[in-house]
Amino acid sequence: MSAEWLQDDKSNKDELLERAMEEYGRAVLYMAYSYVKDHGLAEDIAQEAFVKCYSKMDSFRGESSLKTWLMRITINQCKDHLKRWDTRKILFTNKVSEILQEHGNPESKTIHGEKRSELHSKLLKLPVKYREVLFLHYYQELKVNEVAEVLELNPSTVKTRLKTGRERLHRMYGEGRRSDG
Repeated sequence: MSAEWLQDDKSNKDELLERAMEEYGRAVLYMAYSYVKDHGLAEDIAQEAFVKCYSKMDSFRGESSLKTWLMRITINQCKDHLKRWDTRKILFTNKVSEILQEHGNPESKTIHGEKRSELHSKLLKLPVKYREVLFLHYYQELKVNEVAEVLELNPSTVKTRLKTGRERLHRMYGEGRRSDG
């Protein structure tokens, strides 16, 4: 989506918001969850992000994709929230798998759900700087340059964090196997 369709027409803004919510609602929710690790709170932040998107739609210049812009708003909303609240007191809930349920037979859903739940659990244990680049790159399928734009980082920093994040995840899986055996 580009900025050409944006006009002062309120119905156009309403349609754009609806399209953005349909296309990127889950992505925004998961991004918020990856920061706050609480489903209800993530829903609130996602809602705030879409409200901010709507109110600032006139300032969207189309220099980035709508998805990139919306992810930036969401991350800023999360960071604002984390400044206001003591995040160590937020209880960990792993409801992410509800958001990301795969379609298929019940057995397939259960197996994939368990694997995803384990991955999400490990991903959420990573420091935010690694978690956010992994999420944006792999779950949101953003290119390194787009991730750099969203996070306002140098692309080489994004590459380094992707590499380090993958290595840390790999080590976590190795530690899990040793302790299970």
